[in-house]
Amino acid sequence: MESKLENKILNAFIGKVVRKDLAFLVKGGLPVPTYVLEYLLGQYCASDDEEIINEGLEKVKQVIQNNYVHRAEAESVKGIIRENGRHRIIDKVTVVLNEKNDEYQATFANLGLTGVPIGTDYVRKNPKLLSGNGVWCIVTIGYISGESVKVRWEIQTLKPIQISNIDLQEYIDQRKNFTTEEWIDFLMHTVGLNPEAMNRREKFITLARLLPHVENNFNFMELGPKGTGKSHVFQELSPYGVLVSGGDVTSARLFVKIQGNKEILGLVGYWDVVAWDEFEQQKGRNVDAVLIDTMQNYLANKSFNRGKGTHEASASMSFVGNTKHTVSYMLKNSHLFESIPTSFIKGAFLDRIHLYNPGWEIKMLKKNSFSKGYGLITDYIAAVLHEMRNDDRTAVLNDYAKFDGSLSERDHLAIRKTFSGMMKLIYPDGKMTDQEAYELVDFAAEGRKRVKDQLYVIDETFMAEPAKFKYINLKTGIEMSVETLEKVSNQLIVPINAPTNPNGELTDADTQPMNEGMPEATAHEQAETATHVGKRPRIPVLQEKSMSFRMGQTGVSYEKLFAPYMATANEITVEDPYIRAPWQVKNFMEFALMLINTRPVDDLKLNRITNEEEEKIPDLIDKLDDIKDDLASYGIEFTYKFRDFHDRCIKTDTGWTITLGRGLDMFEKYSSYSIASSKQDMRKCKEFTATFMKTKHA
Repeated sequence: MESKLENKILNAFIGKVVRKDLAFLVKGGLPVPTYVLEYLLGQYCASDDEEIINEGLEKVKQVIQNNYVHRAEAESVKGIIRENGRHRIIDKVTVVLNEKNDEYQATFANLGLTGVPIGTDYVRKNPKLLSGNGVWCIVTIGYISGESVKVRWEIQTLKPIQISNIDLQEYIDQRKNFTTEEWIDFLMHTVGLNPEAMNRREKFITLARLLPHVENNFNFMELGPKGTGKSHVFQELSPYGVLVSGGDVTSARLFVKIQGNKEILGLVGYWDVVAWDEFEQQKGRNVDAVLIDTMQNYLANKSFNRGKGTHEASASMSFVGNTKHTVSYMLKNSHLFESIPTSFIKGAFLDRIHLYNPGWEIKMLKKNSFSKGYGLITDYIAAVLHEMRNDDRTAVLNDYAKFDGSLSERDHLAIRKTFSGMMKLIYPDGKMTDQEAYELVDFAAEGRKRVKDQLYVIDETFMAEPAKFKYINLKTGIEMSVETLEKVSNQLIVPINAPTNPNGELTDADTQPMNEGMPEATAHEQAETATHVGKRPRIPVLQEKSMSFRMGQTGVSYEKLFAPYMATANEITVEDPYIRAPWQVKNFMEFALMLINTRPVDDLKLNRITNEEEEKIPDLIDKLDDIKDDLASYGIEFTYKFRDFHDRCIKTDTGWTITLGRGLDMFEKYSSYSIASSKQDMRKCKEFTATFMKTKHA
């Protein structure tokens, strides 16, 4: 798969891709953004030829060694400029207007030079130089010797490290050469992460971090544990975005600085994305009320009032920070916004967030988390995303879904913008199947519902008009409901076909745990209780039903799913064509263990039917005979048969058939060193369905 994808990437984007691990090899401890290094690597290492790559790496290392300015070596570099008359450097440049001299002056972050005159043309072509945050540039600096020289340094050439122009249509046209899975993996490589280390949902959450880059005025928030890469795309990916520390933000810096009679535009006027990093570190601090009011207005109206006039901007606002508690703790004891500054925890501000990205679902980044494959040069993809901001696709949602009228206009706007952004990222050519489109609809709606659910906890006034997150599928006419994964994983799991009362609420019979009314005692414990005088066992009411489980969902176990339906059976048959690999055998043994833990197993007959594969039969028979001997010691009679079939199900002699899309193989990979290896309901699920049906004559 990887080599096939690699060939596609190299053929489609020749000269625009780079092996993503090369930047790490060069970077070392240099405080220079990845896009600066990849700009250089793209010039020398855009190849799959190891020899060319190695030669290119040496050239890049030489450029870094000879031209990148280390702060500790600034004086030495100044000496080189003086002795040679000129020298090319790589440094971060900031420009201010000196009104007294009527000239623009540059400051070099690492070289330590200030007040260096810079030509007006450079500033006109690159207005971000004036933003106060600086732009990485390749600059040729000259030295003027002699007497009566006011400023000895002069800027002879200056080139910002970013691609000047791209052919957007060429990028879009190449999408047809990739499957959706390949394209998503390609984007994952592009942002520097290994797609093989993530499932599809985790990839979506990761790519959602790009939404502020591709969508104008997109209000984004992600909170989660440390080390999951929340700020990576804002710090390293794009020269069009700026990452600022949450504690250092002021109204003047962010919006407008008033200097005498002049109004100097702040960060939102120059950048596509302004990202607040370590947002949680402001916790407990008093935040300027003017800042919050100005921001609220900007997040809602794309404009702000400072000084004499009203200003408009298209910069997206992103807030990223760390959580201190687990999701289950926050849901039980506080809310999912608990770690952000107290001044921002108010309904009026949070209601303006378009997407709350569930950062807690992303695993901490480790060595194997990073890409070693080919992805687009970050500067190129940044330019693509920048250009695509002008393409508004919010109206496309109307072709697929009609959301409930109880949603506010802000709810609708948030969902439309997220849908538009994800479509531009994954389907830039606009070509997607209905199933793929509804995947985006559900993701967009869930991201907004996460905001709304917490608003109900934080601000009771929102409860006056609660929003029902459901929509009509315009392709099928079926009404669909949307729920957040953390709510599904941390509360009662309800059958998808559960009946409702006239108010659309679930009936009491269906608002029970997944183990169908057996939370207090196992079936085995209940059976023992029945022997005592005066005590009656709780007899669960078993229902025919269909249950749907989402990718990444937790809280699921064999006991919760199957135990009630196995409790009185004398014979149980597991039909699964593929139980071969070690983890598949382990699943079957965990199923047997569940039976032992939840009911009497004396005289229980457990059958297994699986596919016949001649070359694997001898090895499989050995494994099955070992299982037979082991289970016999617990009183279970185990038998096995071979036949050709495809469906996966569990059958009982009491008439129940449980059809399973994935059989017992319903859990995602987990570490053998994790709690999840010993406790099923701590594991993440694959996406699957389970249908429980009762044979009439049984």
